[in-house]
Amino acid sequence: MAHYFDSEPVSVSNRKTIDYRVNGINFSFVTDSGVFCRDGVDFGSDLMINAVVSDMKTMKEKLSSASFLDLGCGVGVVGISVKGCFMKVDVTGVDVNRRAVALARENAVTNRTPCNFMENDGISGIDKTFDFIATNPPVRAGKATVFRFYEESFEHMKEGSCLYVVLQRKQGAPSTEKKLIELFGNCETLAISGGYRVMKAVKE
Repeated sequence: MAHYFDSEPVSVSNRKTIDYRVNGINFSFVTDSGVFCRDGVDFGSDLMINAVVSDMKTMKEKLSSASFLDLGCGVGVVGISVKGCFMKVDVTGVDVNRRAVALARENAVTNRTPCNFMENDGISGIDKTFDFIATNPPVRAGKATVFRFYEESFEHMKEGSCLYVVLQRKQGAPSTEKKLIELFGNCETLAISGGYRVMKAVKE
Protein backbone atom coordinates (compact mmCIF):
# COMPACT_ATOMS: atom_id res chain seq x y z
CA MET A 1 0.00 0.00 0.00
CA ALA A 2 1.31 3.47 -0.92
CA HIS A 3 1.88 6.02 1.85
CA TYR A 4 2.56 9.75 1.86
CA PHE A 5 5.92 9.00 3.51
CA ASP A 6 7.10 6.87 0.56
CA SER A 7 10.02 8.48 -1.24
CA GLU A 8 8.66 7.62 -4.70
CA PRO A 9 4.83 7.65 -4.87
CA VAL A 10 3.55 5.12 -7.40
CA SER A 11 -0.05 6.34 -7.47
CA VAL A 12 -1.24 7.96 -10.70
CA SER A 13 -0.95 11.73 -10.58
CA ASN A 14 -4.25 13.55 -10.03
CA ARG A 15 -3.52 17.17 -9.23
CA LYS A 16 -5.96 19.52 -7.58
CA THR A 17 -5.87 22.97 -5.98
CA ILE A 18 -6.91 23.73 -2.41
CA ASP A 19 -7.37 27.11 -0.76
CA TYR A 20 -6.25 28.05 2.73
CA ARG A 21 -6.41 31.18 4.87
CA VAL A 22 -4.49 32.06 8.01
CA ASN A 23 -3.72 35.35 9.75
CA GLY A 24 -5.89 37.15 7.19
CA ILE A 25 -3.77 35.89 4.28
CA ASN A 26 -5.08 33.70 1.45
CA PHE A 27 -2.96 30.86 0.10
CA SER A 28 -3.42 28.40 -2.76
CA PHE A 29 -1.77 24.98 -2.84
CA VAL A 30 -1.54 22.38 -5.58
CA THR A 31 -1.77 18.86 -4.17
CA ASP A 32 -1.70 15.44 -5.77
CA SER A 33 -2.33 11.78 -5.07
CA GLY A 34 0.29 10.15 -2.87
CA VAL A 35 0.95 13.24 -0.74
CA PHE A 36 -0.25 14.41 2.67
CA CYS A 37 -3.13 16.95 2.72
CA ARG A 38 -4.30 15.67 -0.65
CA ASP A 39 -7.87 16.99 -0.27
CA GLY A 40 -7.32 19.98 1.99
CA VAL A 41 -5.35 21.26 4.95
CA ASP A 42 -5.98 18.76 7.74
CA PHE A 43 -7.36 19.81 11.12
CA GLY A 44 -4.11 19.13 12.99
CA SER A 45 -1.93 21.15 10.64
CA ASP A 46 -4.38 24.05 10.71
CA LEU A 47 -4.42 24.01 14.51
CA MET A 48 -0.63 23.97 14.63
CA ILE A 49 -0.18 26.71 12.03
CA ASN A 50 -2.48 29.05 13.94
CA ALA A 51 -0.76 28.23 17.24
CA VAL A 52 2.72 28.69 15.75
CA VAL A 53 1.88 31.99 14.07
CA SER A 54 0.33 33.28 17.29
CA ASP A 55 3.34 32.18 19.34
CA MET A 56 5.89 33.61 16.89
CA LYS A 57 4.14 36.98 17.03
CA THR A 58 5.19 37.20 20.69
CA MET A 59 8.85 36.99 19.61
CA LYS A 60 8.96 39.83 17.07
CA GLU A 61 12.49 40.90 18.02
CA LYS A 62 13.74 37.45 17.02
CA LEU A 63 12.06 37.20 13.63
CA SER A 64 14.21 39.57 11.56
CA SER A 65 17.00 36.98 11.38
CA ALA A 66 15.19 33.76 12.32
CA SER A 67 15.29 30.40 10.56
CA PHE A 68 12.30 28.06 10.40
CA LEU A 69 12.13 24.38 9.45
CA ASP A 70 8.98 22.67 8.18
CA LEU A 71 9.86 19.07 9.11
CA GLY A 72 7.91 16.61 6.96
CA CYS A 73 6.73 19.51 4.82
CA GLY A 74 4.46 17.67 2.38
CA VAL A 75 3.31 20.21 -0.22
CA GLY A 76 4.64 23.07 1.90
CA VAL A 77 1.52 24.21 3.72
CA VAL A 78 3.16 24.94 7.09
CA GLY A 79 6.37 26.50 5.80
CA ILE A 80 4.68 28.64 3.14
CA SER A 81 2.05 29.84 5.61
CA VAL A 82 4.75 30.87 8.09
CA LYS A 83 6.74 32.59 5.33
CA GLY A 84 3.63 34.46 4.21
CA CYS A 85 3.06 35.72 7.75
CA PHE A 86 6.71 36.52 8.48
CA MET A 87 8.49 37.33 5.22
CA LYS A 88 11.83 38.06 6.92
CA VAL A 89 12.04 34.53 8.33
CA ASP A 90 14.25 32.11 6.38
CA VAL A 91 12.12 29.02 5.72
CA THR A 92 13.37 25.53 4.88
CA GLY A 93 11.23 22.45 4.34
CA VAL A 94 12.20 18.78 4.14
CA ASP A 95 10.27 15.68 3.15
CA VAL A 96 11.17 12.21 1.96
CA ASN A 97 8.37 12.28 -0.66
CA ARG A 98 9.78 13.48 -3.99
CA ARG A 99 6.37 14.37 -5.45
CA ALA A 100 5.47 16.40 -2.36
CA VAL A 101 8.74 18.35 -2.45
CA ALA A 102 8.25 19.21 -6.13
CA LEU A 103 4.77 20.51 -5.31
CA ALA A 104 6.09 22.48 -2.32
CA ARG A 105 8.59 24.23 -4.59
CA GLU A 106 5.82 25.00 -7.07
CA ASN A 107 3.53 26.27 -4.31
CA ALA A 108 6.24 28.56 -2.94
CA VAL A 109 6.47 30.25 -6.34
CA THR A 110 2.69 30.49 -6.73
CA ASN A 111 2.27 32.10 -3.31
CA ARG A 112 5.31 34.38 -3.74
CA THR A 113 6.88 33.00 -0.59
CA PRO A 114 10.54 32.12 -1.24
CA CYS A 115 11.35 28.92 0.66
CA ASN A 116 14.00 26.22 0.32
CA PHE A 117 12.31 22.82 0.00
CA MET A 118 14.46 19.70 -0.29
CA GLU A 119 14.21 15.92 -0.34
CA ASN A 120 15.54 14.44 2.88
CA ASP A 121 14.51 11.79 5.39
CA GLY A 122 14.33 13.97 8.47
CA ILE A 123 17.07 16.50 9.27
CA SER A 124 20.05 14.17 9.25
CA GLY A 125 22.86 15.44 7.04
CA ILE A 126 21.61 19.04 6.94
CA ASP A 127 24.38 21.36 8.13
CA LYS A 128 22.18 24.05 9.60
CA THR A 129 20.51 25.00 12.87
CA PHE A 130 17.06 26.49 13.28
CA ASP A 131 15.28 28.93 15.59
CA PHE A 132 11.91 27.30 14.96
CA ILE A 133 10.96 23.78 13.86
CA ALA A 134 7.39 22.60 13.32
CA THR A 135 6.18 19.10 12.52
CA ASN A 136 2.96 17.18 12.07
CA PRO A 137 4.91 13.91 12.33
CA PRO A 138 4.24 10.88 10.09
CA VAL A 139 2.69 8.67 12.78
CA ARG A 140 1.94 5.92 10.26
CA ALA A 141 5.67 5.59 9.66
CA GLY A 142 6.01 4.34 13.24
CA LYS A 143 7.02 5.60 16.67
CA ALA A 144 10.75 5.15 15.96
CA THR A 145 10.54 7.55 13.01
CA VAL A 146 8.51 10.09 14.98
CA PHE A 147 10.92 10.05 17.92
CA ARG A 148 13.87 10.30 15.52
CA PHE A 149 12.32 13.53 14.23
CA TYR A 150 12.38 14.93 17.78
CA GLU A 151 15.95 13.81 18.44
CA GLU A 152 17.23 15.24 15.16
CA SER A 153 15.34 18.47 15.86
CA PHE A 154 17.06 18.84 19.21
CA GLU A 155 20.44 18.37 17.54
CA HIS A 156 19.67 21.05 14.93
CA MET A 157 18.35 23.71 17.31
CA LYS A 158 20.08 26.71 18.86
CA GLU A 159 19.75 27.70 22.49
CA GLY A 160 16.31 29.27 22.90
CA SER A 161 14.92 27.59 19.78
CA CYS A 162 11.37 26.23 19.71
CA LEU A 163 10.00 22.91 18.48
CA TYR A 164 6.26 22.66 17.71
CA VAL A 165 4.50 19.31 17.37
CA VAL A 166 0.86 18.44 16.71
CA LEU A 167 -0.63 15.02 17.44
CA GLN A 168 -3.91 13.42 18.36
CA ARG A 169 -4.08 11.89 21.82
CA LYS A 170 -4.87 8.50 20.28
CA GLN A 171 -1.85 8.88 17.97
CA GLY A 172 0.53 9.22 20.90
CA ALA A 173 0.40 12.79 22.21
CA PRO A 174 1.08 11.62 25.82
CA SER A 175 4.17 9.63 24.79
CA THR A 176 5.38 12.57 22.71
CA GLU A 177 5.04 14.88 25.72
CA LYS A 178 7.11 12.42 27.76
CA LYS A 179 9.77 12.22 25.02
CA LEU A 180 9.98 16.00 24.65
CA ILE A 181 10.40 16.47 28.40
CA GLU A 182 13.12 13.84 28.31
CA LEU A 183 14.94 15.68 25.52
CA PHE A 184 14.26 19.32 26.33
CA GLY A 185 13.33 19.31 30.00
CA ASN A 186 10.06 21.08 29.20
CA CYS A 187 6.86 20.78 27.14
CA GLU A 188 4.04 23.32 26.97
CA THR A 189 0.60 22.80 25.46
CA LEU A 190 -0.33 25.71 23.18
CA ALA A 191 -3.69 24.46 21.88
CA ILE A 192 -6.13 21.57 22.26
CA SER A 193 -9.06 20.99 19.93
CA GLY A 194 -10.84 18.11 18.21
CA GLY A 195 -8.66 15.53 19.93
CA TYR A 196 -5.49 17.25 18.70
CA ARG A 197 -2.83 18.85 20.85
CA VAL A 198 -0.16 21.37 19.83
CA MET A 199 2.95 21.10 22.00
CA LYS A 200 5.97 23.38 22.27
CA ALA A 201 9.41 22.52 23.63
CA VAL A 202 12.23 25.05 24.05
CA LYS A 203 15.92 24.19 23.94
CA GLU A 204 17.33 25.80 27.07
